Amino acid sequence: MAVPPQLRALLLAVNALLRKRRYHAALAMLKGFRNGAVYGVKIRAPHALVMTFLFRSGSLQEKLRAILQATYTHSWNLACFVFAYKGLCALQSHVQGETYQVHSFLAAFVGALLVFRDNNNINSQINMYLLSRLLFALCRLGVEKGYIPEPRWDPFPLLTGIVWGLVLWLFEYHQCTLQPSLQSSMTYLYQDSDVWHDISDFLLYNKSLPSK
Repeated sequence: MAVPPQLRALLLAVNALLRKRRYHAALAMLKGFRNGAVYGVKIRAPHALVMTFLFRSGSLQEKLRAILQATYTHSWNLACFVFAYKGLCALQSHVQGETYQVHSFLAAFVGALLVFRDNNNINSQINMYLLSRLLFALCRLGVEKGYIPEPRWDPFPLLTGIVWGLVLWLFEYHQCTLQPSLQSSMTYLYQDSDVWHDISDFLLYNKSLPSK
């Protein structure tokens, strides 16, 4: 199917614009917004789908609405953050005439205050996801720079024991301190497995089906 001349001319003009270096920073902000939105949907939609149908009560319409709302919030916030971060980085580089490492921290700090400042489930999960990886990365950086002595043995088994020991202790005795989705998962694993009435809710189902 032939492309109309007007459309072909428009595409050529757009592609020519996209190749101009003078607009690179602004265009990178737009593509960053696009990538943030797409990645937010890819990450949140499957997670929200599984968690909602596993642990949330309510009608099908209510569950679908919750999935769409969570996906929209994650996608929109991530898109806005990437847009703000790249814009602030570009602004600092333009003002100072050079790029410095501190620009990344300052841009992300301000962008996070603008976008992720609300204490809700979505933002909390994103922060916890980042925090765990941040701690691992800082430890590796500390070893790489010589600030932390390189361990002579693999510390991972000890770390694993401490993490699981602490989280189960918190779940058993201070459950309200844990994030809601983690509470739901651990309740299913460690508390629901203490209760059954017959073979149906021992093996086939987690809980007895309501009698009709």
